[in-house]
Amino acid sequence: MTLREICESLGVSRRALQGYEKAGLVAASGRNKYGHLLYDKDAETRIAQIKFYQQLGFTIKEITRIIDAPDAEVKTALEYQVQKLREEKTEMDELIEKANQMIAILSEKAVL
Repeated sequence: MTLREICESLGVSRRALQGYEKAGLVAASGRNKYGHLLYDKDAETRIAQIKFYQQLGFTIKEITRIIDAPDAEVKTALEYQVQKLREEKTEMDELIEKANQMIAILSEKAVL
């Protein structure tokens, strides 16, 4: 796949993919006759994995540490990240509840 095709297929920007390359996370497998970068199936799988880790909130630096780590280390990192996300979700739920309470109070004042 070309750079454009891989970006469209996986929903990553060209700039993001270039950042992955700069961090040493992925590399093009070659170039076509027009000089366009090409990515093989392994690179596609790896880019999808990087994107997933980013969606979980891992930084590029953290991804660099875990992407090729032993399974036990990846599992520990994922468990920690999931716990962080749960805590953030709880905080967001509480914030949403407070905002809804304020909306209700403001709605009551508007009726008066």
